[in-house]
Amino acid sequence: MIADVDAPALSQSPLLPAHLALGARMVPFAGWNMPVQYAGISSEHLAVRSSCGIFDISHMGEFFVSGPDATAWLDSLLTNRAASLNPGQGQYTLLLNEKGGVIDDLIAYRLDHDQWFLVVNAGRLDEDRAWFSQHATPGVSFTDDSPAWAAMAIQGPLAPQVFHAITDGTACLPPRNGIAKLSLNGSTCIVCRTGYTGEDGFEFFTPAADGPAWFQKAVAAGATPCGLGARDTLRLEMGYPLNGNDLSYDRSPLEAGLGFFVALDKGPFTGRDTLLAQKASGLPSRLTAIRMAPGAPPPRAHYPVFHNDTPVGELSSGGISPSLSAGIAMAYLPPALATPGTQLEIEIRGRKWPAESVKKPFYRKPPFD
Repeated sequence: MIADVDAPALSQSPLLPAHLALGARMVPFAGWNMPVQYAGISSEHLAVRSSCGIFDISHMGEFFVSGPDATAWLDSLLTNRAASLNPGQGQYTLLLNEKGGVIDDLIAYRLDHDQWFLVVNAGRLDEDRAWFSQHATPGVSFTDDSPAWAAMAIQGPLAPQVFHAITDGTACLPPRNGIAKLSLNGSTCIVCRTGYTGEDGFEFFTPAADGPAWFQKAVAAGATPCGLGARDTLRLEMGYPLNGNDLSYDRSPLEAGLGFFVALDKGPFTGRDTLLAQKASGLPSRLTAIRMAPGAPPPRAHYPVFHNDTPVGELSSGGISPSLSAGIAMAYLPPALATPGTQLEIEIRGRKWPAESVKKPFYRKPPFD
């Protein structure tokens, strides 16, 4: 008889005590025990759109890169132009394999002239670390400091007020896509002004032991506790890709509609030759936004997509938009079918439901001030 093999133990967030105190429903995610919801996905989603929500992002990885050749090294591995950033600025970028497929999408922040802070996805943390380590070069120091940090994303139109409340008005938020190191309560914290919801907001990185107190302070200042469920519906409404669903080893960032974050003219970087070839010959597919017709059931990842009764792909992400009260999804489709207004069908439990290609994002609001 073969003995049962126990599954690997889930990693625990430094913020777990705060989640349990607030009655969070916990689920496994990317090897972590994380809150999927508190009061409910829809109410948490709408709180972020109208006021402010707080998410635990401690499962994400924090890498530090430094040295006289750090910027050139990052430019050789990442798609965006790292050298274009000044200290205190950040950018969305991608780490590709040799075939131009996406290993990870991440945010790279320039802390100083030769110091960088990278925030990577939990599901790709080990692979990212290995990839950067395998490409080590003299003049560059790479460190994975993830276990040392608790991290939270505070998002929504009232996020700046929450920041000023939790810092007692003693600190200033960095500008959009900015980063700052702050000394707060005797500890060094990192604040980044980005997000994954389409709203204003910031990410707050603090020493792990201090995390629960900061989380509770933000909730007391008016931030609604939010779980992974609302984080997913918020990013989907904006058409933001989810690594492992909408981004994969087999799809390029050009196919994913992320060409804005790819500097093909900056010189060599891993995967560039494939992207140049796609640019010259045409893309094999495009990540397409799809909206379901009224009355259709919720679309989900892997549901088949049809055009004129011919199978043309499958959904990579899908769900109900709380802001629009409609089913929304994304799928890689032949470029001709990515044109907004193209009529499609989604097969759900054996029945085909009408849908159409639409322009991203699904949800729009006035730009930030």
